[in-house]
Amino acid sequence: MKPRRKQRRSRSQQGFTLLEVMISIVVLTAGLVGLLTVFSLSLVAAQASQNDMIAKLLASEAMENVFTARDTDQVDPVLGRPIQWSDIQNVSAGGIFVDGPTAILGPGGDGIIGTADDSGAVTLDLANANGTLPATTASLSAYTRTIQISNLTGESAVRSITVTITYPNPRSPTPKTYVLNGYISQYR
Repeated sequence: MKPRRKQRRSRSQQGFTLLEVMISIVVLTAGLVGLLTVFSLSLVAAQASQNDMIAKLLASEAMENVFTARDTDQVDPVLGRPIQWSDIQNVSAGGIFVDGPTAILGPGGDGIIGTADDSGAVTLDLANANGTLPATTASLSAYTRTIQISNLTGESAVRSITVTITYPNPRSPTPKTYVLNGYISQYR
């Protein structure tokens, strides 16, 4: 009986076969490939969310500038007079805001973005994880802004504002758009 025990003991100590090793390598490789795919998709999503945030900020800034144009009594250097309610329109309707998509530029002499005197490329300083600036600087050269101001039917004292920001989409060659809608009245 003792020889049988030794025989069993030697069988249990034979180790892995080549087939078992190959199967475990295939399973491990499949898991690592899946993990790398998830990691790369998370990087793309992080970049996309950063672009989305920048687009929202640019749209809000443009909307605030339309209200600023209405609320200030500053003299527009192009018009040579204070900005009036009739100027809070697109150029095609006799106002000061440029029609169609334009590059993201800094405010010109009137201090209002989206007008004909805008100039100078704009960059955005992005904070790092600790909140210190600048961690990186983002160029806004791939972004465009459209400010569309429309009269409401039957209302001369209220206008509709649509700000559209077009920006790069890291997931696709087709750019994304962010649209912000609002209303402005001639009353402050």
